[in-house]
Amino acid sequence: MSRAIVHMDMDTFFISCERLSNPKLIGLPLIVGGSTDRGVVASCSYEARKFGVRAAMPIKYALRLCPQAAIIKGDMEFYSNKSHEIMAILKNVAPIVEKASIDEFYLDLTGMDKFFGCYKWTSELATKISYETGLPISFALSVNKTVSKIGTSESKPLGKLEITESNVKPFLNPLSIQKIPMLGDVTFQLLSRIGIRNIQTLSQMPVEVLQQMIGKNGIEIWKKANGIDNNPVEPYTERKSISTEHTFETDTINIHQIKALITAMVEKLAYQLRSQEFLASTIAVKIRYNNFDTETRQIKIPYTSFDHILTKVAVELFDKLYTRRMRLRLIGIRFTGLVRGTYQINMFED
Repeated sequence: MSRAIVHMDMDTFFISCERLSNPKLIGLPLIVGGSTDRGVVASCSYEARKFGVRAAMPIKYALRLCPQAAIIKGDMEFYSNKSHEIMAILKNVAPIVEKASIDEFYLDLTGMDKFFGCYKWTSELATKISYETGLPISFALSVNKTVSKIGTSESKPLGKLEITESNVKPFLNPLSIQKIPMLGDVTFQLLSRIGIRNIQTLSQMPVEVLQQMIGKNGIEIWKKANGIDNNPVEPYTERKSISTEHTFETDTINIHQIKALITAMVEKLAYQLRSQEFLASTIAVKIRYNNFDTETRQIKIPYTSFDHILTKVAVELFDKLYTRRMRLRLIGIRFTGLVRGTYQINMFED
C-alpha cells in the first residue's frame, strides 16, 4: 500500500513571525540575521530575494544587492513559541507527527482515508494553522518524505501540492539536482561538470558509478533521485537528549575550576549538537555533593546550539543550584528537547 506522507513548511518563517509582530513590515524587503558587519543572513523576504539575497549570505554583501532592505536581529524566543503552537495543533489532530526543524513538520496519514481525502484533510489543516497562528504555510502530499519535501519547495509560497505515486517520476525528472535533500554545493558542482544537472539524468546513472564519485552518500542520493525513500515519519518526542558527566578525582570546592569545567563540557555538547544538526530547547545541570546528595535544575530556552548562550545558562543554573558550602563530587550537563535544524540567529553574529 502506498504511503501518504505530508511535508509542511512555514513560509519564510522568521520573516513571517516578524511581520506578525509588526504588520508595517509587510511588503518591505527584510533580512533577519546578525547585526554586525560579520553577520550572515538567517532568513530573507521574497522582496529581498528578487534582488538576489539568499540565506547564509554575508549581511554586507546582501546590502550591496538590496541596500533598501531592513535588517532585523530576530527574536528566537518568539520563533520558538510559535513553533510550539504549530506543533500543539498538529499533535492534537494528526496520528503521527515528526518535527524536522523549527519550521518543518512531517505527517504520516497512511490508512487515514483515500488519497484525495488526505489531501482535502491536509488542506483544511493548513488553513486552520494559518488562521490560529497568523502564519503562512505550504505543504505537499506524496508517497514519501523526500518527494513531499521537494514538493513543498516547489509549491511555495502558500502552496498546496499533491504528487501521486504515478506522478512521482514526471514531477522529479525536470527539476535541478539541487532540489534533492542532502545534495550539497560540492556534489552539485562535481555532477554539473560532467553534465548532470537535472534529476532525470542523475536517476539514470548507474548507482555504482555515483557511489564511486561521491562516496557512501551516492546510494542515498541515487534513491532520492528515483523517488525512493523508505524512511519513516518518526513520532516527535522531546525525550531526545545528549549529556555528559564528570566525577572529580578529588572532591572540590574550587568554584573557578568547576565553572571552567562546565564551560568545557557545554562546548563539547554544543559541538555535538551542531555536527548532528540539532538545536536544544532545555538545559539541565546536575551536581552531587561529597555526601552523595544529588540536585538537578533545568530551564527551557529558545532553540539554540551556540556555545556562549548555552554556557551562560549552564553557569547561571549552577549558581542557583550550588547553595551549600560543601565539596562537590560530580557535575553533569544535559541538553534535551532536541529538534533537527541549523536555524540559529546567534550563530550569524561574529
